[in-house]
Amino acid sequence: MHDCTANSGHSTALGELQDFPTADGSFSLHSVQFGEAFHNSAGAASEAQAKFVGPAELERFRGGEPLQILDVCLGLGYNTAAVLGALPTPAPAVRWWGLEMDRRPLELALAQPSFQALWSDAVLHKLAAIRDQGGWSTPGNEGQQLWGDARRMLSSIPEAVRFDLILHDAFSPQRCPELWSEEFLSALAQRLAPGGRLLTYSRAAAIRGSLKRAGLALRSLPSAPGERTGWSSGTVAIKGGGIKAGINGGEALEQAGVTWRPLSTMEQEHLLTRAAVPFRDPDQRDLAPVILERRSQEQLHCGLEATNTWQRRWRAADANGGIGSTKLSQ
Repeated sequence: MHDCTANSGHSTALGELQDFPTADGSFSLHSVQFGEAFHNSAGAASEAQAKFVGPAELERFRGGEPLQILDVCLGLGYNTAAVLGALPTPAPAVRWWGLEMDRRPLELALAQPSFQALWSDAVLHKLAAIRDQGGWSTPGNEGQQLWGDARRMLSSIPEAVRFDLILHDAFSPQRCPELWSEEFLSALAQRLAPGGRLLTYSRAAAIRGSLKRAGLALRSLPSAPGERTGWSSGTVAIKGGGIKAGINGGEALEQAGVTWRPLSTMEQEHLLTRAAVPFRDPDQRDLAPVILERRSQEQLHCGLEATNTWQRRWRAADANGGIGSTKLSQ
């Protein structure tokens, strides 16, 4: 979870960075300026696997077939590295794009022996090429990193490009609303290919509501390994059409050890509360305080159910045998 907007300058957009080990032994960083870590304490590597690689179902892409990937907030490079490292054999023809403001997280990660030990030489070579040359190019496989405000950089990608996978891993919406706005999420949804998937750790009603209004089908991820059990640990948003959509009516899917499910009744009702009021950034240029204040004012006058009322109702249901209240509160 990290930021790639222009709020704080150029190469040091994240301010002071502090390294820390996560529970699975993998290295991560904490941004003092944003007051938030790049990964949860359960594990940077395990989070990349559970929330991005697994739901991507990379086995859908056969050798030689095109696979277009967008990494929104490259950060330390875990999500891209994990996806590239999990490609099936023979591998698809990858065309990768990355969006990020601050170069330091990737530089710091590549300097860590524990990080290097996680990946093959081929993956490390690509990460180093991103760091040093802004991408790589080999026959049937290429990547391009765009350094700068993700809102601006997205428009630099040729309009004809349609992504099979979008890995969205910005800092949390309250910390970095610029990259969770209705407008930015709609722009990402428009760039999905038929059957394409936007994958994110966020389960926030505001984010899910924006993705739903953008025409995407929503699925809920279970808790990742090592995390506290909760009612969801992320969202899969799928664009209709295409043979790789992977939607099977309203049924939960279990493929290659990956499980996700349709939104529960509780989660659907969450989208009808004040928590679902979106973050709005009409010109995609506003700073976080402006976006947050705009949303706060809209919540005051929206007429939607108070989110704490929704919480109380479902905690009462738990007392009578429904979902766990501890899950709801997380």
